[in-house]
Amino acid sequence: MLRIDDLTYSIEGRPLFEGASATIPTGHKVGLIGRNGAGKTTLFKLIRGELHLDGGSISLPSRARIGGVAQEVPGNEVSLIDTVLAADIERAELLAEADQTKDPARIADIQTRLADIDAWSAEARASSILKGLGFDSDEQLMPCSAFSGGWRMRVALAAVLFAQPDYLLLDEPTNYLDLEGALWLEAYIAKYPHTVLIISHDRDLLNRAVGAILHLDNRQLTYYTGPYDQFVRQRTAQRAVQAAAAKKQDLQRAHLQSFVDRFKAKASKAKQAQSRVKMLEKMETIRAPEDAARTVFTFPEPETLSPPIISTEDVSVGYDGNAVLKRLDLRIDQDDRIALLGKNGQGKSTLAKMLSDRLAPMGGKINRSSKLRIGFFAQHQVDELRVDETPLQHLQRELPGQMQAKLRAKLAGFGLMAAQVETKVGRLSGGQKARLSLLLATLPAPHLLILDEPTNHLDIESREALVEALTAYSGAVILVSHDMHLLSMVADRLWLVKDGTVSPYEEDLDAYRKMLLQSDKPSKQSKSKSKPAPAPKRASRDAILALRADARKCEIRIEKLNDMRDRLASKLADRSLYEERKGEAVVLQKKYAEVMNGLERAEALWMQALEKLETAEKS
Repeated sequence: MLRIDDLTYSIEGRPLFEGASATIPTGHKVGLIGRNGAGKTTLFKLIRGELHLDGGSISLPSRARIGGVAQEVPGNEVSLIDTVLAADIERAELLAEADQTKDPARIADIQTRLADIDAWSAEARASSILKGLGFDSDEQLMPCSAFSGGWRMRVALAAVLFAQPDYLLLDEPTNYLDLEGALWLEAYIAKYPHTVLIISHDRDLLNRAVGAILHLDNRQLTYYTGPYDQFVRQRTAQRAVQAAAAKKQDLQRAHLQSFVDRFKAKASKAKQAQSRVKMLEKMETIRAPEDAARTVFTFPEPETLSPPIISTEDVSVGYDGNAVLKRLDLRIDQDDRIALLGKNGQGKSTLAKMLSDRLAPMGGKINRSSKLRIGFFAQHQVDELRVDETPLQHLQRELPGQMQAKLRAKLAGFGLMAAQVETKVGRLSGGQKARLSLLLATLPAPHLLILDEPTNHLDIESREALVEALTAYSGAVILVSHDMHLLSMVADRLWLVKDGTVSPYEEDLDAYRKMLLQSDKPSKQSKSKSKPAPAPKRASRDAILALRADARKCEIRIEKLNDMRDRLASKLADRSLYEERKGEAVVLQKKYAEVMNGLERAEALWMQALEKLETAEKS
């Protein structure tokens, strides 16, 4: 087992651990969580022996192999498959020795050991891992130099998974993956044969792939059995008990102090007063748990536009004359929440660029509302922030006429407080940079917000704040993300980008997840008789609440469309409109028809939501 005893460590005088202790049983899958900057990555470095402890000890079984993802994968001419195979050092050394040795006894020993470590199936295992992380058969034979840094990080992840160390330490591995790769990794970790310690802010991964949570908080480590949601319940209950005990003690202290203050000067009560003074001195203080500053995002609200805000007719789009997507007939209304699904390379980013007007179509027609404003966030924009400028300077450049107090208020609305406002971007954490980029993307109060992997580097609290902000936001949202929790909480429409086109995905995210995981399994033809379908499981309370929320969102959307219809109908009822402003009448009639179409679609979605809710409540 991995044992951490009385660990103490500081960086530049700032303590990260003070007497921290924890035990990780062998073979367990554990999620390491804590706020950004708490010291999670530092703990990994201490476990690997890359840093020297200030005090305490970290002990591991003798000869245990510790593995983690290398920070950089060389851009050499070695193929991906050979790079991954080389990660199993023992296998590589044995194969090299087998080619050189002439001693029959040693050759026999080598062959026996190669059989013991399943060396002959190594290439198939390596290929399977690379495929799960998004590399097809042809790409696996290409050199590392043919891929960008993010893709090389996937190769590094594949290499450490293939090597199967006794202790696998993974630091935010899904930051380099798309949704499909993240789901594959989640399933792989759940079946991994050795101990896993993973730093992650991905709520679904922490619920499905791990069986325990190691919480780093206030320089201490606490081990909780169970997945993340169970940890939250335990943590909430503990904090409630601690807060109640602290309140009770405060009342007891006040009562004792009141007695002392009233009777300390009276000779007849002096002994009793002194006794209570001693009781106060001996009372060990119970501190109420401190509530960390809640992370919030505040998105400015756009004005309402007539639907649709974007529509496409037989559009094709691509690069250098080669179409990536064809025959696109799409429609986006201001109340849409759309998640783009599809494997990497199918065209999700191409579609996002076209919709944001960053990539011109090769053919067809795109209709955009004349007043449409679009906000666009992509991970590369975080990397393109000016590292030598402060967040305040970024905002001053975008809004040169605004008072500094208002700019600071906008930054505070995205969790960038006084300490970060004047700090150069190069010294900010990844999460702080992501918040600044989100602020810049939403600054003009866009009617359409396109978010490409917005949760990378955001901690769980910030992700929850983003969910709340997007739920309250009155503009349209298009999401590309590997965070299933974010997609399930925000998106009410799913578009599948596949085989050169975009089509609605009629199933839910759980069905999509099962489809992806099933496609990785070899097909098996069973000769046994088909078993009767199991009885449907009773819907959980959370699932019913989610369905009720969906139904309510549909009702709100219908209410908005009804209001818009009534306003247009009122204008169209004005006789002078047809006599004096015939051109305006034509425009209003067209808008009225669009609103009625939108209302019909919204009512259909509402009926579907009510049917799902009714079925769940009856099951």
